[in-house]
Amino acid sequence: MTTRHLINLITCVLIVAVLVPVCLSIWLAHRNAQEKFYDDMDSFSSRVLIRTNKVINEAKSALQQMEQFKGPVCGQEHTLAMRRLSFTFRNVQEVIYVDNLRPLCSSLENNSHTSPFPPALRVTSDGYRAWVTSLNDIGLKRHMAAIGTHNYIVMLDPASFIDVIPFGSWPIDVALVGLQRNIVFSSSSPLQTAVLRQLQHEDLTHLQYNGAVYNIRKVPDLGFAIVTWASLRPLKESWHHQLYFWLPFGILFSLVTAWFVLRIIRRLQSPRHRLLDAINGREFQVHFQPIVALDSGRIVGAEALARWPQQDGSYLSPEIFVTLAEQTGLTSRLTALIVEKVFEDLGEWLRQHPDMHVSVNLAPADLVSSALPPLLVRLLNQWQIPAAQIALELTERGFADPLVSAPAIAGFRRAGHAIYIDDFGTGYSSLSYLQDLDVDTLKIDKSFVDALEYKNVTPHIIEMAKSLKLTMVAEGIETEGQLDWLRRHGVEYGQGWLYSKALPKEAFILWAENNLEPE
Repeated sequence: MTTRHLINLITCVLIVAVLVPVCLSIWLAHRNAQEKFYDDMDSFSSRVLIRTNKVINEAKSALQQMEQFKGPVCGQEHTLAMRRLSFTFRNVQEVIYVDNLRPLCSSLENNSHTSPFPPALRVTSDGYRAWVTSLNDIGLKRHMAAIGTHNYIVMLDPASFIDVIPFGSWPIDVALVGLQRNIVFSSSSPLQTAVLRQLQHEDLTHLQYNGAVYNIRKVPDLGFAIVTWASLRPLKESWHHQLYFWLPFGILFSLVTAWFVLRIIRRLQSPRHRLLDAINGREFQVHFQPIVALDSGRIVGAEALARWPQQDGSYLSPEIFVTLAEQTGLTSRLTALIVEKVFEDLGEWLRQHPDMHVSVNLAPADLVSSALPPLLVRLLNQWQIPAAQIALELTERGFADPLVSAPAIAGFRRAGHAIYIDDFGTGYSSLSYLQDLDVDTLKIDKSFVDALEYKNVTPHIIEMAKSLKLTMVAEGIETEGQLDWLRRHGVEYGQGWLYSKALPKEAFILWAENNLEPE
């Protein structure tokens, strides 16, 4: 994966990293508010159920006590016992004695005149019968809950089932609904008809309707459902309060994450990573500048020059990327890529022209690279080219440490490569060190060629090279005057715009084929 792709990926991660914590904080705020909302409703429903069971158990206890009465029924003692019981149990409104569901007397009347009870709506698992009825001895038009045994029925006020104060942060209403006939026999406020119809769905536990949330808890044994509901407005207010708490954490986390990811992106966009990407992506090109014999104009070889194309079509100066490679430890990888490109571009051409050569520039770090010699051997064998056709150019800096450079140069020469001193005279070393160098060719820098007419350094360099029997190549020849001067002083080879600029492989091969023979 290239740095560009990695940056695109990390940018996507950055966007996600910024959005997710904020969205998560909003979600957490909503979730916490919703959980608290539903927890309050569930808690209230549970308390209503506890209250309902307490009232029913109290009714059952009253029935059990009346079943133990021994004596004449509907007499004074029997009526007193039923009245005493209705006073003892605070939720029991009336105790009725029945014979085959026909009331005979009650705690309110010695002789009951109410109609017979219908068959029970439900019989509990422990044998108690249950009704929702409007029958009573005092003529009230209201539904009452009734629980009975074979001989006794106790009347209960449905409001006692839901006599529970909500302890939540907002008002909650409650209703008891008979499941068989959908009868609301107790409610703290009117229950929506549409909600009442929805209770027929057995799996319904929550319902949102008309700006309110309904919590439904069914009690099958008793045949009714506890329905609690509350307006959504307090939920929204609670969500806003939760948002004030969670959103700053989300924003803070997003900012920290963004800062961290941006640091990574800036690092990946560093010049080193750009250069590494270009090497891994094999973006570098090699152009070839012809080297010609000055006396005949015939091509004898070429210098390989690295080019780094940019997105706008321009080329980055080698002075920039070569220096960058040296500073970032990528010199060996860059050199290896250029060497491979030389063989890929001109390997076949060199094999067809065994008298031609290509010189490749090496950096000082390449002399200590253990990867370069085997790479050269492998490529020479692959393309069936003798080592003499690949020359190696070193600047004066490459010879700065003889203990390092001398063994490396000797190894390349033993392998058959010619060694050039590139840009001679521009470095910091003395001319006298030429006597100790195991090199073949000296390249006269363009700056000396440009100053032939008014500086006397170039003749001294030429005489030094002649005395050491070094072949000379003059760089940067641009005029006929420079060419004539170099010829007169015995310089054998040259390169420069007078002949040709550095060319891509196709253009170079075409130029070379037209200049194989002397003019």
